[in-house]
Amino acid sequence: MAEHVSVAITEDRLLGGRVILRQPADGYRAAIDPVLLAAAAAPVPGWEVLDAGCGAGAALFSLAARCNRVSLTGLERDPAMAALARDAIALNHAEGRVQIMEGDIAAPPSRLLGVCDLVITNPPYAADGTQAPNAFRAAANHESDVDLATWIAGCLKCLKPKGRLVMIHRADRLSDVLTALNGATGDIHVLPIQPRSAERASRVIVDAGKQRRTPDTLLPAFILHGPDGAYTAAAQAILRDAMPLPMSP
Repeated sequence: MAEHVSVAITEDRLLGGRVILRQPADGYRAAIDPVLLAAAAAPVPGWEVLDAGCGAGAALFSLAARCNRVSLTGLERDPAMAALARDAIALNHAEGRVQIMEGDIAAPPSRLLGVCDLVITNPPYAADGTQAPNAFRAAANHESDVDLATWIAGCLKCLKPKGRLVMIHRADRLSDVLTALNGATGDIHVLPIQPRSAERASRVIVDAGKQRRTPDTLLPAFILHGPDGAYTAAAQAILRDAMPLPMSP
């Protein structure tokens, strides 16, 4: 396959080798967050699913590996990253199930408006501070011209009524996430992700229903590492064995 960007590209594997991902050797590199995001999504066969800001496709193809009877679209505004995600369609034998669109979630393409049963997203985490010098890392990590509220609003525009938005973000920005969801969603489930049992949560996964009014739920924390620093058995089951990460009590 031809390289689409003027930097070195690596071919990496996620989810115990089930997913092949092409990504820049330097800058942002997919870690466990997109794998956890995909594990938390629970699409029904036949659903239309969007990954908003899919990057090279880590969450998108992790979900494709778990759910082979859904239609998946990745939306990415960086042409170089979108090209890498397109390469991964064939690498992951996902032809006919996955498509990649270039576009901005701040102004979603018209064909996506109100048609998705599920939107998953791993938005840039940083709202301020110095941007990374590497362009790929800066685009993945920093909100730039699209703030979190605008990003979430774009995701909600793509959902059908009663559709679900599942996202992963920094735990210290949970209030920003909930503020952006307020009034438009309900039945919100929040799952804290803790590095270790004695440490505070570093991430949260939020699952919200568009135009739903069911009361919200704070779930028990999910623990990634045991005292020895190794992944817990529960974390290994999700990150390597493709088990789901339930978002209900």
